[in-house]
Amino acid sequence: MRKLTQQESFILLEKGTEPPFSGEYWNHFEKGVYCCKQCDSMLFDWQSKFHSGCGWPSFDDCIQGAIKQVLDADGKRIEILCANCGGHLGHVFFNEGYTHKNTRHCVNSLALQFKKV
Repeated sequence: MRKLTQQESFILLEKGTEPPFSGEYWNHFEKGVYCCKQCDSMLFDWQSKFHSGCGWPSFDDCIQGAIKQVLDADGKRIEILCANCGGHLGHVFFNEGYTHKNTRHCVNSLALQFKKV
């Protein structure tokens, strides 16, 4: 496990959220893979990333088995966690019409580490 900064701990361990349009990956579209900042597990491939305009990195798919979905504490949203370490990544939304997969994994940049292919 990687040592986290205070901001990264707030996101991954305390289920926080970074402000929209503030993270380094919200408008990032290089070829590569997005990994969990805490445990380095591969989570999202660059090909599933799309521009949703929401201010956070958005993906319409994840690497198979990489993400765990649980009902959020508010009882309305679905939280997404790293399946390996349980770190909070963000939330997943369905039926918004952004892509043909009709899924948007809305992820905090501070929860991710990008690796070029």
